[in-house]
Parts: sequence; structure tokens; C-alpha cells
Amino acid sequence: MSRQQLLRMAAVQESHDQYPAALYYLNLYQQYYPSPAVWRKTAELAATHRLTGYPDNWRQQLGLSLRRYYPTVLQGLLAIGVAVGTLLLVRRRGLARGWWLTYGFYLLFVLAFLNIFDTSTVGLVCRPRAALMSAPSAGAAWLTTAAAGDRLLVRGQQDIWYKVLWRGRTAYIRQHDLLLVQ
Repeated sequence: MSRQQLLRMAAVQESHDQYPAALYYLNLYQQYYPSPAVWRKTAELAATHRLTGYPDNWRQQLGLSLRRYYPTVLQGLLAIGVAVGTLLLVRRRGLARGWWLTYGFYLLFVLAFLNIFDTSTVGLVCRPRAALMSAPSAGAAWLTTAAAGDRLLVRGQQDIWYKVLWRGRTAYIRQHDLLLVQ
């Protein structure tokens, strides 16, 4: 979907008081087109309905900026890596090992950049009063219930359960209660 379609869908859902669906479209927008203005609207809508998982602080703004420029920075780093690697291969005679070692450290930096700034998977609770459990089992201890529209960081999957981060704690929620933003 295009930027305009996602924003229109969110506006239509919000006008029909379907705030979980509106938040889903706004989160999809953020996934593909990070924007501080759209995030503020998302956090405002979530705060209106007392939902969790929508921080509006400096860390979130920094993360948005990093995600916004991530593809451009990555392309630049890779282009430099290819150019320098090609130049080192062409001029391999007469080069000290220090150049190759420096190039190896640069490639490790690029690898770290790829892994550190990788976006985490986010899910929105799609059913009201979804149970959050302490373990991936219906017989596990009940922690709390999540409201429709709550935003959770997904850390993994076990059978029919998603392992999520809920207010700094690990919790589990059934797959059919969570809609992944992808």
C-alpha cells in the first residue's frame, strides 16, 4: 500500500471509532515510512484510549530517525565497502597488511550496523481482554489482560504462542490474539 492509502485507511477507521484498526494502519505506515508526525498521532490516539506500548520520548524519536535513514546509510556503507574492496584487490601488490586489517574491521562494523539497527517485530493486540500468560501454556499463571490496540514487542514464537515483552517482563500471548505489523 502507498503512504496515502495507509493514512486514509487509518483516518477512516478512526472516524468509525475502530481505533485498534486505525493503530494497525498507522503502525504499518511507521514500519515502511517512519515519520515523527505520524508517530505523534499514533501515540496521541493510543493515549486517548489508555493503551500501552506507544512511548513518545526521546528514545522513540531517535529510533525513528535511525529507521528513517537506515537504508540510505546502509547503501552508503556497502558502496564504500565494495569500492575499497575492489581497490584493494586491484592494488594488492605493494599494500601492507594494515590496509587489509583495516578493511576487515570496516566490514565487521558494517556487519554490526546490520545487526544492531535491525528493526524489531511488533504486534498489536487484536482482541479485547487478551490473556497474557507467564509461560506458553493455557495452564500457566495468568499475568494480566491486554486491551485491543496494545502494542507489544515480539521476541519469538512457540507453537501457538508469541513470546512478547510486556512492561519490561516476558509474557506469552496466543497467536490469534496478536496481529503482527509486517
